[in-house]
Amino acid sequence: MPLPLSGLLVVSLEQAVAAPMCTCRLADAGARVIKVERPEGDFARGYDNLVHGESAYFVWLNRGKESAVLDLSKFEDKALLEAMLGKADVFVQNLKPGAVGKLGFALDRLRRHYPRLIVCSISGYGESGPYARRKAYDLLIQAEAGLASITGGPEAPARVGVSAVDIVAGMNAYEAILEALISREQSGEGVEISVSMFDAIADWLTVPLLQHEGGQTPRRIGLAHPSIAPYGIFTTRDGADILISIQSDREWRILASKVLGDTALAADPAFATNVERVKRRAEIDARVQAVFGTSDVVPLSQKLDAADIAFARVSDMAALATHPHLRRITVTTPSGPVSYPAPARGRTEGYGAVPGLGEHSDEVRAEFLAKRM
Repeated sequence: MPLPLSGLLVVSLEQAVAAPMCTCRLADAGARVIKVERPEGDFARGYDNLVHGESAYFVWLNRGKESAVLDLSKFEDKALLEAMLGKADVFVQNLKPGAVGKLGFALDRLRRHYPRLIVCSISGYGESGPYARRKAYDLLIQAEAGLASITGGPEAPARVGVSAVDIVAGMNAYEAILEALISREQSGEGVEISVSMFDAIADWLTVPLLQHEGGQTPRRIGLAHPSIAPYGIFTTRDGADILISIQSDREWRILASKVLGDTALAADPAFATNVERVKRRAEIDARVQAVFGTSDVVPLSQKLDAADIAFARVSDMAALATHPHLRRITVTTPSGPVSYPAPARGRTEGYGAVPGLGEHSDEVRAEFLAKRM
């Protein structure tokens, strides 16, 4: 059975993380993605060399694509990109603001010349507004939007441990392109899409913003929840960290009676509601820790599981590498196969290879320049 986007051509003038995230998902869904790289390559190729000589970022986000090297200061390569766009269904770009226009590919001109083309630009702050011309990267936006202010412990703000802003912007672009493809089936017309990294993460920050504007600015409390108690880390007798999550007053009563073994606490009106428990967080946490600290992790986990209490081990990358629930895919790269986590969709086979720099340049030139002659 063909994949849902089979037959679609995506041309992407991309680098780093956000746009490659978007086009990786398009490639996973069956689209033909031609990644246009400068002669020195996408700079994400050089972020590290930890995957038998290649970048972890690059091998994660560029499977299933073709790589064509173009020097867009040259007339012939501009003509090649123009020919590719004339056949494309989608054009994705995340160059710095204004750069693609200076190269001769102004987006309004592309929309006029190729009315079915879907154009998607990903930038730090969008196409208008006071910060529109600023350069932006993931960590800068984490700081600017306030994500760092609610991440980490009380002592200092912290970076989210993955490129959360880039990822959410790339996924927003992916879903916007899918919506545009559906719309084009009805109207026959493409559309211009602008995805702002700042807007993408600001959307995720709606709850803490509303809490702040409602008079209760979230505090950094590490691996705990600012609005729910008990919801945090407790250490077992044998040194394992267990994170529990109590989502309702009913679950609190079950935890108190069946896990903590304290029926009086379960019935105590001073702790009956989440609002009251949050007010008494220190006392609640001390009660839970007193019991957890007398049990080893295996029997405690069994007891939590039997009581249907939500919990998790606080793991690290070594634990994830051998986690019994981790699904993996194996992807071919120029330096050998790489195994890494499977996308959430469920499919574990049929993913394309990661391209070497310029691996498909000759074929792309022959295909698209021949069509212009």
